[in-house]
Amino acid sequence: MRIDVVTIFPGYFDALELSLLGKAKSRGLIDVRVHDLRDSAHDKHRTVDDTPAGGGAGMVMKPEPWGEALDGILEDADSGAGADPVIIFPSPAGEVFNQRMARELAEEKHLVFGCGRYEGIDQRVFDEYSARGRVRLVSIGDYVLNGGEVASIAMIEAIARLLPGVVGNPESLVEESHEEDGLLEYPSYTKPANWREREVPPILLSGNHAAIAKWRREQSIERTKRVRPELLPRELDEAPRGRHAAP
Repeated sequence: MRIDVVTIFPGYFDALELSLLGKAKSRGLIDVRVHDLRDSAHDKHRTVDDTPAGGGAGMVMKPEPWGEALDGILEDADSGAGADPVIIFPSPAGEVFNQRMARELAEEKHLVFGCGRYEGIDQRVFDEYSARGRVRLVSIGDYVLNGGEVASIAMIEAIARLLPGVVGNPESLVEESHEEDGLLEYPSYTKPANWREREVPPILLSGNHAAIAKWRREQSIERTKRVRPELLPRELDEAPRGRHAAP
């Protein structure tokens, strides 16, 4: 998968060099290209923002630098495999990102993330590229960040880890929160069996795999009912509560 990012703070994306995503990059599983928006601003101060039309507080990102930056990426995409990328603009006004969307976007060959700042990006940028291809405004939650960089990194990690070969044990992806029936993941334990007078639930040490699977399922239902009841499928809403609930 190719991932292009347009931002005025390229250093944010150094984080993608770490851990599993860094290994995925080095192995050629993902191709991440970070573009500095200011390289597309040609005045003395490399200006990318201006006062809002109609007045008001803050500044709005100008359409000209965005147009030049995105045109360059799209032209390059047209000349290679996997044209027609999805352009994603993190925005509190967008559709909410979730695991379903992560799986959907993981099927794409090329994603472009446009990281806005200040009071946002001139609406004409969204209109222009929506008319030419696929554009999605996406929110990672009901709160406001200073810019789209953190949101883009969160989405890139959620998407890229679903690509074949990125996570060492693909079975672990199935058992995570929001994957199996949309439930939250069951609590996890490891050695030692007793830590500060807190014990690993005995069922996990029993060796009875069927009983362990049943316990984990009950714990997923219990945790979801307690923490995120809106995620619980209706048919499970009356499921019995487990005995070993954990935060």
